[in-house]
Amino acid sequence: MGQVLHGSATTTEAIRRAIQNSQASLRALAERHGINPKTVAKWRKRDTTADRPTGPRAPHSTVLSVQEEAIIVAF
Repeated sequence: MGQVLHGSATTTEAIRRAIQNSQASLRALAERHGINPKTVAKWRKRDTTADRPTGPRAPHSTVLSVQEEAIIVAF
């Protein structure tokens, strides 16, 4: 099964692993992979190659309160 990337992802786990294992400069790696040097620096600092989760930390409830349900039923 392939890796699922979000819409604005510019790197894959293989590229991230190559960045972390390389001794080349930030500029050289950025040019080689076609990404921003800041992205190279970010992945060099991280311990893992996995993306961090995005979005809200605690999901919001999708359950209606009794009052909200009553308003919808009356409408």
